[in-house]
Amino acid sequence: MVIEYKGAKLTCQKIVVNSQTKDASAQGNVRLEDEKGVIEGEKLVYNFQNKTGIIYDAEFRANPYFGVSRKVEKVSEAEFITQRGYLTTCSLDHPHWCMKSRKINFFPQNKVQAKDVVLYIGKIPLLYLPQFSRSLKDPLMHIQVMPGKRKDWGPYLLTATRYNLTENINGRVYFDYRDKLGTAQGFGANYTTQGFGKGDFKFYYTQEKKAESLTQNVPDEFQRYLARLRHKWDIGEKTNLIVEVYKIGDEKRKALGSSNNFLKDYFYREFEKDSQPLTYALIHHNFRYSSLDLLLQKRINHWYDQIEKIPELKYSLPSVRIGESPFYFENSSTLANFNKKAETSPITSVDETVTRLDTTNKFSLPSKAAFVELAPFVVSRQTAYDKGADGKSFPIRTIFYTGIDASTKFYRIFSVKSNFLKLDINDLRHIITPIIRYSYNHEPSISSSRIKQIDSIDSISRNNSVILELSNKLQTKRANKSVDLADIKLSTTYIFKPKTGDKLGSNFSDILFDIRLIPYSWLTFDIDGTFERSNRSDSNYNHFSDINYDINFSFGKERSFGIGQRYQRKGGNGLTTSLNWRLNPKWLFSAYNRYELGHTSALKSGMREQEYGLSRDLHCWTMDLKYNVSKDHGETIWLVFKLKAFPKMEFGFDQSYSQPKPGSQSS
Repeated sequence: MVIEYKGAKLTCQKIVVNSQTKDASAQGNVRLEDEKGVIEGEKLVYNFQNKTGIIYDAEFRANPYFGVSRKVEKVSEAEFITQRGYLTTCSLDHPHWCMKSRKINFFPQNKVQAKDVVLYIGKIPLLYLPQFSRSLKDPLMHIQVMPGKRKDWGPYLLTATRYNLTENINGRVYFDYRDKLGTAQGFGANYTTQGFGKGDFKFYYTQEKKAESLTQNVPDEFQRYLARLRHKWDIGEKTNLIVEVYKIGDEKRKALGSSNNFLKDYFYREFEKDSQPLTYALIHHNFRYSSLDLLLQKRINHWYDQIEKIPELKYSLPSVRIGESPFYFENSSTLANFNKKAETSPITSVDETVTRLDTTNKFSLPSKAAFVELAPFVVSRQTAYDKGADGKSFPIRTIFYTGIDASTKFYRIFSVKSNFLKLDINDLRHIITPIIRYSYNHEPSISSSRIKQIDSIDSISRNNSVILELSNKLQTKRANKSVDLADIKLSTTYIFKPKTGDKLGSNFSDILFDIRLIPYSWLTFDIDGTFERSNRSDSNYNHFSDINYDINFSFGKERSFGIGQRYQRKGGNGLTTSLNWRLNPKWLFSAYNRYELGHTSALKSGMREQEYGLSRDLHCWTMDLKYNVSKDHGETIWLVFKLKAFPKMEFGFDQSYSQPKPGSQSS
């Protein structure tokens, strides 16, 4: 027997329903299902109107958890309570692991809470927890342990334990051991306040042991730590505050030089994203048509080469129409007090301080001439400084700009149907998009040599150039859907009689190209690069300064291969490959290789890094065994167990080939 009502579906052998009160009593293979999950049992008392009830001798499923309980009480549409039962992510009748408790509050798709919890591995009680709470939106496991061995660390053990102090405060505790470096401890906290926003805090500390190879007169231990705070507060619908603070203490860097970097040594993933993270506070406010930003940016790590802005006030007015006229106006104005500090001691003779007001006003007239979109514009820019490079004041610098943007689009459809080489061509559409951007600005009224150089605004010089862009796209239809076969973009700049630089006379600048080819759904080519050119016969020009390519093969789910090369004429020339291959439903093999083809003073040719891994499906768990050998860190091996329901790890431990995202441009 099946009854459906307002998204709830009840299946059973026998049922009695009161049509007035919507109360139901069901027996025999009872199954209650809605969008939140499934509960099964022998007997059910339920109200369809408010979606509450009790089911006895129950089994329940609510992604990602499974459970068994003597009684499950559904107290609301978004919560049910289990009595004398267990919770697990293992779907077996006799689960590999589970958490048993007298009472578990379950909020499907949201969170789970329990008290007096005992963690079982099979039938063996392993751990007692006085309280357990976790968000179902959190992809991380509560307890993570990663053992391994690395050349510069020796044998190591990294651990992270998740905790929940209150409804609004949770985080993790770190305790790590590295045989050659010693122990390190730390904690992180994610918090949500009532009315003042949310954020996170992280602190990590170590008394690092001196390496045995160091014979010079340095301390036996180095104090190294990171303290990071990030906070966001939506003050109102149109106003928000963002704060980030990074404080790094590094006695090893002071004693042994700049080659030592705490972020690089302990948090390499963060170092790759930003080697010198900023400390700042930003208030942003949106008006009806414009916005205002107040920025305070302070250097608190004295070895960073950063610009202090104490403060910077910026007003932005995007292009808006002037009344009923065809003209548009936009403005950008910035008032800031700069202190540019070099990567030396806190106060040095190379510091540059200046107060600057910079305002730009632009008028444009978007129009259309036949099939060409036109947008001529004029710009007036004024910049006021409190002092020049010689410490004396001088008049306001003025720059006049003018120019025009022109673009159009042509396309033609070719009636071609072919399955040559199984390309599945069903008509071809060729789209050509040429873009021309002409820009001119006269020589600034004050030469850049008289201005303290803080950023690119201070070094503006005369410019008379036109940017030429050409895009060619080839499309076809497959399964009645339009798909791209090729997307080719070329751009260059023609400069009229430049006054600066080593290229004399009018000339074309470097040619940039970006090519994406997708002949098959399982094969993608991405190529981008820069061709340097000159109007004179110079061996240093008319060549590719950098070129990158990526070839990606996808042979099905969890079966892929990628190869890419990164070439810089005066830098590296690295070849990277990555393989992920599902051998069978239980085993997955992966391989990563990075090979240096060129030979520079910094990089010698040869294999730079290799990594091989095996992943074993253990039903509700995944076991990862990795072996890595690199020129920088020597050999590393580690073993990781992850719950499938919470696949993300606190530790970044494996390498993979970074494939370009569909539709994105390489950079």
